[in-house]
Amino acid sequence: DDFQKTESSSSTKSRSSSSSSSYFQAALVWRNIIAFVYLHGGFLYGLYLAFTVAKGSTIVLAFVLGMFGAFGITAGAHRLWSHKAYKAKWPLRLILMISQTLAFQNSIYEWVRDHRVHHKFTDTDADPHNAKRGFFFSHIGWLMMKKHPDVREKGKTVDMADLETDPIVMFQKKYYAILMPVFCFVIPTFLSYYFLDETFSNSWYIVAIFRYVLSLNGTWLVNSAAHIWGTKPYDRKISPTNSTFVAIAAVGEGWHNYHHVFPWDYKTSELGQYSTNFTTAVIDFFAWIGWAYDLKSVSDDMIKKRVLRTGDGSHPYSEEALREKMVDYINNLDHDNEKVVWGWDDHDMAEDDRRDATVSNKKE
Repeated sequence: DDFQKTESSSSTKSRSSSSSSSYFQAALVWRNIIAFVYLHGGFLYGLYLAFTVAKGSTIVLAFVLGMFGAFGITAGAHRLWSHKAYKAKWPLRLILMISQTLAFQNSIYEWVRDHRVHHKFTDTDADPHNAKRGFFFSHIGWLMMKKHPDVREKGKTVDMADLETDPIVMFQKKYYAILMPVFCFVIPTFLSYYFLDETFSNSWYIVAIFRYVLSLNGTWLVNSAAHIWGTKPYDRKISPTNSTFVAIAAVGEGWHNYHHVFPWDYKTSELGQYSTNFTTAVIDFFAWIGWAYDLKSVSDDMIKKRVLRTGDGSHPYSEEALREKMVDYINNLDHDNEKVVWGWDDHDMAEDDRRDATVSNKKE
């Protein structure tokens, strides 16, 4: 009987393990895995070519196109369309649509839907790149697997009416399968090959592949590193952090603790300087020429109240508040009525002084 119980238990565990294993295999999206292996291999080869045989003008072109594509994500898909942090006239929306297509991170419509779900259900199974599942998953692994059922269910609840009435967004969505390869791969390669007289191999692996993969990983760092390492000046109870490194890598998107607390702020941060938030400089430029308007932000008073209520103490406002409390404490002390004493055991000696004093080498 004991043998049968053991055999039955082992069989059950085996079936459970087999079931779990088959589910995991079924959840993998091999097309994406193979594509990412090729892309990152191409990235390394492109890096090698850039340092050995490529023209300087080719590297400059890759950088310029990379920055242009990045703004399509940061200023476009993220701050404009996902969070409605500002409004844009159609010429700017068209430019941002083209640059977002160049960046190839799915259509604006899909990007916004997944990002709104991420904000509403952060660090749950409904979060497309749930940081609680580890760095690799939140960085790239989530794109190698089928979406968790909760992601699909919650995605259906997100209001997308504003995008569905935007003709530029819907045009891109309808023709994305044609627009994406043309803008992301064909045009960059052609520009380098034809106008810079670069080799096809250098044009493809540097201007197309290297540029694309570098931009991808800059965006992914916001989902991974900026949910693990950094400070939490605004809300210590959530996983998003502030990271200067990520802010530079993602042209201003690394102030993630602030962004999750105030997602409607077009700056996604307390703007100190453009060097770590270049996207804001771009939006401010278009606001100056009148193409961007209704820029939403957060008052200093609102920031200060939130910092003091839920911050981790790393914000200057936290130190300022502590200094103010110390000054108030000192000012409220009764300095005029300090008792003068001749020494220990004087009857006028304050109990606080007696209690706080230290006595060393006490006699047993």
